[in-house]
Amino acid sequence: MRKLLVPFMLCLSLTAFAQEEETSWTDGFTLSGSVDAYFRQNITAPNKLLPIDLDGDGEDNDYVKPGTSFANRPGFALGMANLVLSYEKGSVGAVADLVYGPRGEEAVFNSMGNSSIVNQLYVYWNVSESVKLTFGNWNTFLGYEVISPASNFNYSTSYMFSYGPFSHSGLKADFAIDDNWSAMLAVMNPTDFTEFNPVGSYTFGGQLGYSTDSGSTFLNVLYGDQNGNYTDEGGADGQGSTFQVDLTTGYDVSDAFYLGLNATYNTTDAGDLGGDSFGFYGVALYAQAALSDSFSIGLRPEYFSEFAGGAGAIGGYDAEGDANVFAVTLSGNAKVGPLTFIPEFRLDSASEDVFLDDFDGTPSYSGSLGSFLLAAVYSF
Repeated sequence: MRKLLVPFMLCLSLTAFAQEEETSWTDGFTLSGSVDAYFRQNITAPNKLLPIDLDGDGEDNDYVKPGTSFANRPGFALGMANLVLSYEKGSVGAVADLVYGPRGEEAVFNSMGNSSIVNQLYVYWNVSESVKLTFGNWNTFLGYEVISPASNFNYSTSYMFSYGPFSHSGLKADFAIDDNWSAMLAVMNPTDFTEFNPVGSYTFGGQLGYSTDSGSTFLNVLYGDQNGNYTDEGGADGQGSTFQVDLTTGYDVSDAFYLGLNATYNTTDAGDLGGDSFGFYGVALYAQAALSDSFSIGLRPEYFSEFAGGAGAIGGYDAEGDANVFAVTLSGNAKVGPLTFIPEFRLDSASEDVFLDDFDGTPSYSGSLGSFLLAAVYSF
């Protein structure tokens, strides 16, 4: 019995040890995302497709909307389904962020072929406790707002976010300098060329951050030629390098009140065609107050100005190609578990008459647009 018992007990011990060491393939795997939809109604303008070309694309089938990204379609409309898969093993990992729906399509609008459902796709390596390398496609580090509505307090987006970068593809290095200070350096394709680089030039990015328990401040810079060796029919390069500097900050003033700020300045050289540099600048405040555990209210006033034609955001300009807009957005966040309802009133006031206010054979325009929306965002 002793000769049989000893090997049997040894086998049981080895089996138990192996079971303790065995890990599941799901260890290190996480799944998250969101689904959103909304209802939007203009208060001072028509709410249907019109036989007129408002956006300058040559098609007479437009509707009146603010000059910003997302949440611009009238009536009951879809946002997007967002699925984020991440896997980490030891010091390395990967993230696949997939989007589907109108908001997702607009978010990846400049991916070559416009057929991608990829919002982010990257691998990373935590080289040490203070250095992380990321390789692939990630959402921009500039600005206050992000593509996912689950991470924004306001459902509609600002002008600065809409005409700054959306995404980058390249290599970046994040550095944790100490418990409060951080830095980032990156080399990337031109802005929003995420699937590959068709123009032969590269863009450089940098960030310096300071964070505490109550909030954070980030100074971001971006510099590079966004159209590379592209030339017009006469052989002249119509665009030089773009420079953008961006400040993003936000802090909890009290347990119930939060205040954030985003300021940005973007300028692009005119290139071989000559003329003035063109671009935009702006500033926005994000004030949010928690009225209860389940309801908060927030106000976003934004001033946005374009010069020498800018980015084409406002759509109408004076003789020098200048224009500006002041937009005020009042949003509520009512939470029912993981579901958030966002009622929102918005007023855009431009320096030029760019918003259609009536169409009865002959269009008439005004300098302001009032609108209301109700969004529902489910996060998991």
